[in-house]
Amino acid sequence: MDEVRQRLLTLNRDTAPYQIIDGASQNVDLIAEWKIVDAKWYELFAKANLTKVFRIYMKFDAAKHQVRGKDEEFTVEWRAGVPSLSISASKFQGQMTSVEFGAAYAFTEELKPGVVYNYRFSTNEIKKPIQEAITACGWDYKGVAFGKL
Repeated sequence: MDEVRQRLLTLNRDTAPYQIIDGASQNVDLIAEWKIVDAKWYELFAKANLTKVFRIYMKFDAAKHQVRGKDEEFTVEWRAGVPSLSISASKFQGQMTSVEFGAAYAFTEELKPGVVYNYRFSTNEIKKPIQEAITACGWDYKGVAFGKL
């Protein structure tokens, strides 16, 4: 379990527009989210004109070697260039595949040596690296639609 947690936390980079944080405050193990409330990322997300973002709440099941994930959607309201998040009116929870394009603005993250990530702020841009990190440890990722994580 520690190996999976560590591997997921290594996905965090200053240059990436998402983060994976401790989830104890929400009674989960980890939370993955876009860095939309981080001041140094406001401009990027404002340019992308995002109106919805989501979080992935993750819980580890050591007995099953499984990480269960549940998505929750938030509505973004921009006030004077600063984002304000609220639970989406539809109160979506479950598994999402969404793409927020706005004005088709994309963000490119360049890593050394020669690795480039292009973001269009779709759910898979956070989920894919998470799922790959989990399976690299010999565990499975299971999306949960309803009920308890």
